[in-house]
Amino acid sequence: MMPKKVAIMQPYFLPYLGYFQLLKLVDEFVIYDNIQFSKSGWFHRNRILEHNSIKYITLPLQKDSDFLNVNERCLATNFDIQRVKLLSRVKNAYHKAPYFDTVYPLIEAILFFDSHNLFDFTLNSIQKLCDYLAIDYTITVSSQVAVNHDLRGQDKVLAICKAVNGTVYVNPEGGIDLYSQSEFASNGISLQFLTFKPQKYSQFSSSFQSHLSILDVMMHNSVQTIQTFLSEDYELK
Repeated sequence: MMPKKVAIMQPYFLPYLGYFQLLKLVDEFVIYDNIQFSKSGWFHRNRILEHNSIKYITLPLQKDSDFLNVNERCLATNFDIQRVKLLSRVKNAYHKAPYFDTVYPLIEAILFFDSHNLFDFTLNSIQKLCDYLAIDYTITVSSQVAVNHDLRGQDKVLAICKAVNGTVYVNPEGGIDLYSQSEFASNGISLQFLTFKPQKYSQFSSSFQSHLSILDVMMHNSVQTIQTFLSEDYELK
């Protein structure tokens, strides 16, 4: 039987290239919807180059409890107006980029998705980006996995891996101190970490800025070039 690689991640808004490397690498990508929202996370924001400086683009949200899960948060009631402003910022920032004419309609379609639920909105954007990048993917929403959803941390990850018959769990290297290889091994699961190695490409900035939104990568590179980045610019151990 072939090993089945699984990754579990939070839903990020227009995430960086390493997110899609992980998604492409695994056989099943589980995305958390029943996880607590954090204003300091990447659920509703990311970074782009705007006038040669790193700036944040942010989805405006309705004011609500800080203790709600991502799938319980909603975009602001005036998002119909705000998304036009957000699109205008993207256009002003990247209209001279080599792949603007190809990428801009995709970003427009993402921002005009007909849902104000934050999780649904973000999930749709990730799926559309995968389609554009020609990534063959299987995405599973965490709340649909039959596990005890009161579990936390490593225990929940192990439960989800078992529930989806995963034999290899791949996590970004930032989580290396969160998980125990021996604990995973005792549950019949191999634990691996992915190290993202950003590939430099031509940008508007005089010095290369890594870990920006995938938006920046797509504006400056062809799909074929990005496919190379996705397949080669990482280390798995």
